[in-house]
Amino acid sequence: MPDSAAVVDKSSLLSQLRIDRGEPAARRSPALRWSLAAAIAIVGGGFIAWHFSRGAAVPIRAAAAISPKEQSASQRAPSLLDASGYVVARRRATVASKITGKVIEVSLQEGQRVESGQIIARLDDSNARAALAQSEAQVKQAETVLSAAQTAYEDALPIFARYQREKAAAVISAQSFDEQRTQIDSAKSQILIAQRELDVAQAGHAVALRSLDDTIIRAPFSGIVTEKSAQAGEMVSPISAGSGFTRTGIGTIVDMNSLEVEVDVSENFIGRVLPQQAVRIRLNAYPDWDIPGSVIATIPTADRAKATVKVRVAILTKDSRILPDMGARVAFLGETPPVSPLGARR
Repeated sequence: MPDSAAVVDKSSLLSQLRIDRGEPAARRSPALRWSLAAAIAIVGGGFIAWHFSRGAAVPIRAAAAISPKEQSASQRAPSLLDASGYVVARRRATVASKITGKVIEVSLQEGQRVESGQIIARLDDSNARAALAQSEAQVKQAETVLSAAQTAYEDALPIFARYQREKAAAVISAQSFDEQRTQIDSAKSQILIAQRELDVAQAGHAVALRSLDDTIIRAPFSGIVTEKSAQAGEMVSPISAGSGFTRTGIGTIVDMNSLEVEVDVSENFIGRVLPQQAVRIRLNAYPDWDIPGSVIATIPTADRAKATVKVRVAILTKDSRILPDMGARVAFLGETPPVSPLGARR
């Protein structure tokens, strides 16, 4: 009996230590999963905070390569002031004729490069050539008259010399001698008059040549054609015509080497702008392209309506992508210039 009682006690103890697996796993699995997720979140958050405290990047960010643009952006000089404006050309001309005439030829197109003195258009020159022919005839006529006057004077010289000898010998009267002297003086005057008429004819010939040359329109400087205004067959004039059918220009030429940026700076911050100050230019068309530049000058007048002052900025990098009238933003770089108590620059 004692042995059987001991066996019963051992069986009851083992039954107490045995884990009850009869409870469905579904009742414990949600709580267990939430506990594990919370533990993982706590451990992960601590790991990330530890990395940030050491100045290290998050592993996901570290896996991505940093672009050169981001590296250069971090190394850019600080900007003291930002202003917006436009690209302008200091040498820009709408080429027109000096006379009113009919266009017979236009030898330019948009985007074409022209050189200084190159012929870009021709006007009808029929009237100018007729006037030139007339002036040439007048010159020849004046030359003939001058030649005749010189011949008459040369013929009168021997006669006058003979009269002088006869007057000295008292062979002729004083009245006859005076008449001959009057003739020689008249011949000399005719030479002077013919010479002046020849000068007038030659001046008229020069004017006719100039009028003929005015029918040829040339480029005033080297540059790029940005606009073609006239076509063959149209009338052009240096002045505006009331009818509205007469062109006042042949085309527009821009010297791309004269491009610069003009920006409006608030008068409250104009003291931060200095001559030759380094700037960074960004075109609206190419916002990621930094173009070096420098301040040329501050226009010594303010816009009362906008309370701004215009500043000219030089573009130090020449590039075909930079075009007139493009929008631009300029960042003025460097240290803040010293300002006097009155606000004037030192």
